Amino acid sequence: MAQPDTKKFFENLSGAGKSIAVLTSGGDAQGMNAAVRAVVRMGIYVGAKVYFIHEGYQGMVDGGDNIEEASWESVSSMLQVGGTVIGSARCKEFRCHEGRLKAAHHLVQRGITNLCVIGGDGSLTGANLFREEWSGLLEELIQQGTIDEEAAQTHSELHIVGMVGSIDNDFCGTDMTIGTDSALHRIIEVVDAIMTTAQSHQRTFVLEVMGRHCGYLALVSALACGADWVLIPEMPPGDGWEDQMCQKLSENRADKKRLNIIIVAEGAIDSYNKPITTDYIKDLVVKCLGFDTRVTILGHVQRGGTPSAFDRILASRMGVEAVLALLEASPTTPACVVSLCGNQAVRLPLMECVQMTQEVQKAMDEKKFEEAVRLRGRSFENNLNTYKLLSYRKADSELPNSTFNVAVLNVGAPAAGMNAAVRSAVRVGITEGHKMFAVNDGFEGFYKGQIKEIKWGDVGGWTGQGGSILGTKRTLPAKHTEKIAEQMRIHNINALLVIGGFEAFECLLQLYEARASHQEFCIPMCMLPATISNNVPGTDLSIGADTSLNAIVETCDRIKQSASGTKRRVFIIETMGGYCGYLASVGGLAAGADAVYIYEEPFDIRDLQSNVEHLTEKMKTSIQRGLVLRNENCNENFTTDFIYQLYSEEGRGVFDCRKNVLGHMQQGGAPSPFDRNFGTKIAAKAIQWISRKLKESYQEGKVFTNSEDTACLLGMRRRAMVFQPVVQLRDETDFVHRIPKEQWWLKLRPLMKILAKYKTSYDVSDSGQLEHVTRIRPKESDTSAI
Repeated sequence: MAQPDTKKFFENLSGAGKSIAVLTSGGDAQGMNAAVRAVVRMGIYVGAKVYFIHEGYQGMVDGGDNIEEASWESVSSMLQVGGTVIGSARCKEFRCHEGRLKAAHHLVQRGITNLCVIGGDGSLTGANLFREEWSGLLEELIQQGTIDEEAAQTHSELHIVGMVGSIDNDFCGTDMTIGTDSALHRIIEVVDAIMTTAQSHQRTFVLEVMGRHCGYLALVSALACGADWVLIPEMPPGDGWEDQMCQKLSENRADKKRLNIIIVAEGAIDSYNKPITTDYIKDLVVKCLGFDTRVTILGHVQRGGTPSAFDRILASRMGVEAVLALLEASPTTPACVVSLCGNQAVRLPLMECVQMTQEVQKAMDEKKFEEAVRLRGRSFENNLNTYKLLSYRKADSELPNSTFNVAVLNVGAPAAGMNAAVRSAVRVGITEGHKMFAVNDGFEGFYKGQIKEIKWGDVGGWTGQGGSILGTKRTLPAKHTEKIAEQMRIHNINALLVIGGFEAFECLLQLYEARASHQEFCIPMCMLPATISNNVPGTDLSIGADTSLNAIVETCDRIKQSASGTKRRVFIIETMGGYCGYLASVGGLAAGADAVYIYEEPFDIRDLQSNVEHLTEKMKTSIQRGLVLRNENCNENFTTDFIYQLYSEEGRGVFDCRKNVLGHMQQGGAPSPFDRNFGTKIAAKAIQWISRKLKESYQEGKVFTNSEDTACLLGMRRRAMVFQPVVQLRDETDFVHRIPKEQWWLKLRPLMKILAKYKTSYDVSDSGQLEHVTRIRPKESDTSAI
């Protein structure tokens, strides 16, 4: 008997007869346009009318041409543009009752009762107040004779959904706000550039980044570039911090480090609430140490530029979710904000988030800084804890007394962010009192004895380096277990941290099985997923995939732009990924592709034909270019050349074709801020787990453990970081095609199709539940977010 289908599909949700307006308000942020595009296209897709409100609340108050109906084509080419195309303004008029009365009248005139607001907490608070006053405002308009009873009756309910667009990431209830990742990209680009000049002259640089009330940008960029010192409003330094900072800078110089980087949030204060300025720090360093010191204030550079792949995907997911929330809204549901928790889109009551955000400021005003950090949320707290772990090098006498030796190695193909993970593992391991060993060239180097101790200073400056400094090979250990066991005896290795892709997973399985014959492998072993293909079971994300996505999206942007002159051109682009369609699908969503071919979703000649017809129709509109992505192994017969030739033939006279194989550029480049941060945090977490397991399995003078839960993969699953025994992941894996049997990102594919104007089915059973903001959690929690 067939099981009843519990899935909920949005086909049942119709927007017919509804009008939705979208506005951006407050400070601009990269990715706002992607959110506007998603709201407009999803709205039109479900049959609603969608309106732009230009210039934020000012446009709503002024009415007229500021409120304009949007069409499908009107949001074309917006995805890659920074800022907000529909304009944003800070509006004083909307803060007073008169202004809101005018705004209500302009909305009723156009039949708009659904509002999607993209902005910061001020903009969202304003929207909520507007909703609360709505019926009163309509009453006033009736009394003034501006609208009649019937119009008031028809428009009696105003529904509001918010999305947070803010580069500061200062909104409680979401792990990431739209624009934050792109701002980090701008900061890291500058820091990387400054590092080369600072190194040449042995200089100290003091960098000021944005964040008047929130230190997120300063903190994460300090983590991502391995800064010597960071100053943020949530963690004012105690008395005597000046001497401590200068001592640390001079120690680092003595350690053969040729440069120092100090990152300061613009709202940094000391414990007496006195601002700490970049000039004060510069003068201090010059006076105390005599170092050549320069100040760089990044300013509005951080708000500019093209949105990162992460922000485009985040904003597109949020925009679609916002329209679903508006369609499902009822008079009793509170105004909600669509946010991100771990890797999942959630809806939270808007005012709960705003109140919590205001509580952070209150805690800071009252000098309750620890509480402020906790209220900021788990993502912020984890960043801070990881930074503290990595930034302060303890004297040997302060280190815990441990006799354990931990080896770190890279396996498989290189992935950007591997070096950040190795650096973090080495430094956290040393802080925990272990002796850390680096293995060159993966398991091939292991059995050849390429193993040496690695010290704190050896990994300086590794975070920003692409590829794998340790060297990496695809060699599996099964054929060399004897020699590897011998090397483990020689170096007395008590634990193993393997950083790599699918091969690393296979390696850990082989070592687990080799425990039966070699007790040298009866030690704690942990694997961190690092592969651009993102094809490892047990994790939603892998180190390196974000950098690769950005490389793909950047290239697609350039390719699309090249078509702007020629018109009527379709590009076929081949991406890497083995049999895993993650890069092609998610890259396609971020680049605005018309079609994406992947192995996981079989297709035939009829699908190719319908795609060609779809593009032929598109060429009749004002958008005269097409973008088609193809995963390298999606189909052995429908090769990139075949698809190119088919499109060329079938599109003859309508459009011409070009093809492009992206190749190894997807594997190279400096790691993105996300990959540096992700690698740094999961490696720190893995070493802490290894320390716990070492203590648990240490008996009678040696380490011995053969239980499943001591050979684990640390992965991100929806909202949490989870250690999973590799043996248990075996059943979830398709070993022939080297992919997990179930992949979360396949749920994003219908999103891409909807935004490219294809009729499709979209499973929304995951969304739709309004949750609540979690209050301060107990400190001991193993489910930390990234």
